[in-house]
Amino acid sequence: MRKVYIVANPAAGQDNLNVRELNVIYRAAGVDWDLGFTKGEGDATRLAREAAERGVDVVAAYGGDGTVAEVANGLLGTRVPLAIIPGGTANVMSVELGIPGNFLQACALLATEMLHLRRIDVGVVDGRHFLLRTSLGLEARMVEGADRNLKNRFGNLAYGLSALNALRKPQLYQYRFEMDGRTIEDEGIACIVANSGNLGLPGLRLASNIEVDDGLLDVIVVSSADMSGIISVISSMMGQQRPEQVLNSNQTSQPGIVRHWQAQQIRIEATPNDVVQCDGEMIGETPKEVSVLPGAVEVVVPLPVLADVALAGA
Repeated sequence: MRKVYIVANPAAGQDNLNVRELNVIYRAAGVDWDLGFTKGEGDATRLAREAAERGVDVVAAYGGDGTVAEVANGLLGTRVPLAIIPGGTANVMSVELGIPGNFLQACALLATEMLHLRRIDVGVVDGRHFLLRTSLGLEARMVEGADRNLKNRFGNLAYGLSALNALRKPQLYQYRFEMDGRTIEDEGIACIVANSGNLGLPGLRLASNIEVDDGLLDVIVVSSADMSGIISVISSMMGQQRPEQVLNSNQTSQPGIVRHWQAQQIRIEATPNDVVQCDGEMIGETPKEVSVLPGAVEVVVPLPVLADVALAGA
């Protein structure tokens, strides 16, 4: 009998946790399951680690991307895979991996006879682990301004409203990077260090060559300080415009709005110092040390044909 432990964040943006339906699905499949709720930051990591130590076969995260990252943190160094049940305001990693957005369909992945797993990278910033990205400048200000009340009222639109506020006084920063032994200086209104390039909607990515399992992090600097350039990038983040219309990739130095590098070890300094967000949580100010743990976590994903169906219906 497969043993599944679900770590649920009751403060997540969606209200679709259906315990009765869970019981029906898992009883029929012969799955032994249990559920624990988080009450504050760090609880998801602790609950996941404790469940792994008890010998469960899978730990599932119900919540947004922040909850998923915390659960993944608790599973590092174990052989226990992570499952994702989307329940947050934004569920970017589930879109990245083709996991259904529908609650019952996502839960059903754990009721199959054989689990299909994908090994993915994990980013680290000042000892904190992330699956999506950490960022400075404009995106960090967007996250900072989109508090829980705003997200509960407006969902993903909360980030757009926060972005409009951030656009009133766009700050230009001087960035200094140490990337795998090279020093690079640049300036811009935002810096993103991405493990995943997905923006939360199927087919919308920061750049086409950002992969969650390539053993690299992608450093992107949005260097245009003119209003049209900023709005173009915001439109990409909000899913209004395909990022490839805005972002150029794979060159060491480029003119235009965006520049893009890849590295495994990164140190970021900003002048003036800037706030930093990590998978939707504020984590202080620069400077920051960022690195990657290649293939550090296994995640339960649909078979490729099922993932394609899920994306088509999203």
